[in-house]
Amino acid sequence: MKKRPVLTGLIGVGLLGLIVATGLWAWAGTMPNSTPPDPKIAELASGRKRIVLLTNSNSTYWFACRAGLHEADKALNLDKAGLRAVMVAADGTPRGQVKKLRQFAEDGDVAAVAISAIDAENADVAREMKALRENGIPVITVDSDMDRETWSDTRVAFIGTDNLAAGRQLGRCARALRPEGGEYATFVGRAKAQNGLDRIKGFAEGAGDKFKSVGNLADDQDPNKARENVRKVIKDHPEVRTLVGIWASNAPAIADVVKELKRKKDFTVVVMDADPNALDQMGQGLIDAMVVQNPYQMGYQAVRLMKALVEEDKAAIDKIREKFGTKENTIYDTHVRVVVPDKPSAVKKDLFDNQAEFFKLKEFHRWLDKYTLAGS
Repeated sequence: MKKRPVLTGLIGVGLLGLIVATGLWAWAGTMPNSTPPDPKIAELASGRKRIVLLTNSNSTYWFACRAGLHEADKALNLDKAGLRAVMVAADGTPRGQVKKLRQFAEDGDVAAVAISAIDAENADVAREMKALRENGIPVITVDSDMDRETWSDTRVAFIGTDNLAAGRQLGRCARALRPEGGEYATFVGRAKAQNGLDRIKGFAEGAGDKFKSVGNLADDQDPNKARENVRKVIKDHPEVRTLVGIWASNAPAIADVVKELKRKKDFTVVVMDADPNALDQMGQGLIDAMVVQNPYQMGYQAVRLMKALVEEDKAAIDKIREKFGTKENTIYDTHVRVVVPDKPSAVKKDLFDNQAEFFKLKEFHRWLDKYTLAGS
């Protein structure tokens, strides 16, 4: 029998030792540069439960909301309450939200859920929301509600913008910037999202009879399609002079195209939400006015309300309702701001009758810096 060389044997022993040591290090969770243990397993072991905010996408819009969520987690001492707040991003489709909601029901560590509904009328999403509630898990909507006539029983409350009112403010901006009116087009991420439907309706009311819509184009949150939609409107409707971004992702797409075509002088551009890129584009003169939501407050108040619901703390719920509630007690309005460029603008503070805070761009950047935010 041929003897194995000593060196080879030593190498084999060394490798075996390394494998064993590696396994022990990994088991102990102390191996340098190793993947940390699954936090969900750690949380289950500690007995802490999750209160979850399920977004409609991974848009930068949600960064500010996450900041508010994390701040609430600390300020409300969720750790002591046996809770933790987490944000989970959906894939931009109702099917993706359904999958996430089912997973929350199965996980066993979810105490409450907030969801930004992609499709206000989607029966599958509604069914999963109801199933969670029937299993004792409180459900609220944030940012975008379910259809309030058909699916009001799917959630306890809605926290976010009064989107109809926000649309009116955006329409007022357009009317001030282009008092002669004319044709306009609206652009949105999802055609059936309730927040978009309300904003589009509100815009028409705020802009007035001199403005005429040529249509609403949805991009399903595809940035390339969003830009192509803008190009299509400009090509197919040469009389259009006002371009309206309804979702955060639409503003950069509109600005990109008018810059690409070197035609900003031909258009009034008014948009919802302060996407970080859109703020830069406003500074470049590509956007004339923004109506900005307060996703930071949405994240904070969502955590606050979910904690109160889990603990059945009626006094805490009443305090939230007192500050943010409207005539319909299940609607909590986090309000909007209007942002205009630093240069002189036809959009003035007194146009909004104290219904919205008013900022010049530099002032708004200072507000963002206060909370270490890039957008809102």
